Amino acid sequence: MEIQCPKIRIGNDDSWDDIRLAFQGSAECRMGQAWLPAPDPRFRSGVVRSGWRAGEWLVYAELEDDEAFNPISDFNGLLFMHGDVLELFLRPVDQAAYCELHIAPNNQKFQLRIPSGEVFRRPRAEPGVPKEWLVRDPVIFSRVRVEAAQRRWLVFAAIPFGMVSECGTAGPGTRWKFSFSRYDYTRGESEPVHSSTSPHKRLNFHIQEDWGILVFT
Repeated sequence: MEIQCPKIRIGNDDSWDDIRLAFQGSAECRMGQAWLPAPDPRFRSGVVRSGWRAGEWLVYAELEDDEAFNPISDFNGLLFMHGDVLELFLRPVDQAAYCELHIAPNNQKFQLRIPSGEVFRRPRAEPGVPKEWLVRDPVIFSRVRVEAAQRRWLVFAAIPFGMVSECGTAGPGTRWKFSFSRYDYTRGESEPVHSSTSPHKRLNFHIQEDWGILVFT
């Protein structure tokens, strides 16, 4: 999957209607469950769009959800183990290191910069996330709106190119690999419903061969 990533004029304090309008010209990336013969009956859809502005990659998501929640209130806490999460993966095509970023309905965040897919696949002496992968400062900007009556939540995020790219910039003609994934929890159930915009043949969001390509325009 290759999509265009257009330049967008939007401010961090613009209304949600203005944000939605600004992203209308961006391609839709829809959540799915390609690793299953048929969607899980509990699956709820989601659409993610992306763009860019000077120094930042921009993301806007609308995620259907019967009840959007995450009880974790700590920055860089393991959000995906306890509640709903939108997950973003991003790296330049000619770079091994990539970012994995989580945003929860309470606007809490979890930020990783992983040296490479090969390093990620290596056996680790200790379980959990290596501390050196954590991005310890809350670098990304995000806003979240939970619309309980509409059974959905909205996300707007701005990710600095310098957090991801070793050259620190991106612009027209540059190509980056990306994927959006999701953990959709239901209270009282131990396992979430997983979904992704990438056509993974098995449930592993880190299989980069399945990720899409963003072409910045």
